[in-house]
Amino acid sequence: MHKKVSLLLVEDDQSFGSVLKSYLEINDFQVTWVDDGKYASERFRNGHFDLCILDVMLPHTDGFTIAGQIRTIDPAVPFIFLTAKTLREDILRGYNLGADDYITKPFDTEVLIMKIRAILKRSGLDTVQDNAVFELGSYRFDFHLREISGVGETRKLSPKEAELLRLLCEHKNLLLPREVALQRIWGDDGYFTTRSMDVFVTRLRKYLSGDPRIEIRNLHGSGFILSVSKV
Repeated sequence: MHKKVSLLLVEDDQSFGSVLKSYLEINDFQVTWVDDGKYASERFRNGHFDLCILDVMLPHTDGFTIAGQIRTIDPAVPFIFLTAKTLREDILRGYNLGADDYITKPFDTEVLIMKIRAILKRSGLDTVQDNAVFELGSYRFDFHLREISGVGETRKLSPKEAELLRLLCEHKNLLLPREVALQRIWGDDGYFTTRSMDVFVTRLRKYLSGDPRIEIRNLHGSGFILSVSKV
């Protein structure tokens, strides 16, 4: 089993921070989330982190100050700034502090993952593995081929069906938060997108219906759980 890359996420927005932490964990990162800037450097000092993601606008201590404090502890650790501000002076300040990247909100979470992996690759720390093949009861799901095979048939999935099934597989027997799936696959968690995802879940249930041990449960208002019983 490979060692997960450890990230320090400093973000004061509770809703966004929770979703981003879950999203990063889905992508095989180990995440420590701090929601108040005044605790960030202490948390960094007491842990081991391969990369830091710092929001600029924070209560008590801003992201630039935290970056300076972290640099005194570990001059080499890479970090990325997140900000709603697009002022040239702020961007230059971030890079002058040694930032590896600077991302303005709102941003595409897939782009953030690609940036993190690019930085880690340059640092020789890219140990993240891409989960591609899953065993589900009598079925085998190949994400890259977008195929479910088993129970005497092979079915091709659409790109969004494959993305959703992979998320469910990565959360097998655990809750997949609704908002995480919506943001990851559709980039939106509005009413009509939510209804669209429900349709996709219904299709996946049908595709896997040949094995009664497999169940995709809906936890109202929370998300979905893919479970595979042994009996």
